[in-house]
Amino acid sequence: MPFPIDEKYIKETESELNVKFPNEFKTRMIKINGGELITDEFEFELYPFFDKSDKKRISRTCNHIGLETKNARKWNGFPKSGIAIGADGFGNQLILTHNGNGNLSDELYFWNHETGQVEIIAESINKLHIDKSSLWDKIKSKFNS
Repeated sequence: MPFPIDEKYIKETESELNVKFPNEFKTRMIKINGGELITDEFEFELYPFFDKSDKKRISRTCNHIGLETKNARKWNGFPKSGIAIGADGFGNQLILTHNGNGNLSDELYFWNHETGQVEIIAESINKLHIDKSSLWDKIKSKFNS
């Protein structure tokens, strides 16, 4: 269950990964640290920022962006400038990238773990077309068939 996060934990992750997250992404994550992104094409579970404020939040954020990025960098073909911010449950990652300067761009990319291919899927997290009804439609279709 996503919940708000103090910006200091985002800054800790930026320092840990030597990057600067885009403001739009940070603003969203401050309000809802993690959660789901569901579109017509993709379903991602966003990784949270590691929140060390209490034991409950530590356990809820143990699959955090810093850890998941370090794990993804061990995979063959994961982009050197990629930061893993979510996954689809099949090994594919939702990533942010930078051009070598550490300033992550707003663009969201899909990294295919089987092919190593990277493709842009949205100009930013707020411009990703989120289909709020898709989950409900899937549930209804199971009962209507």
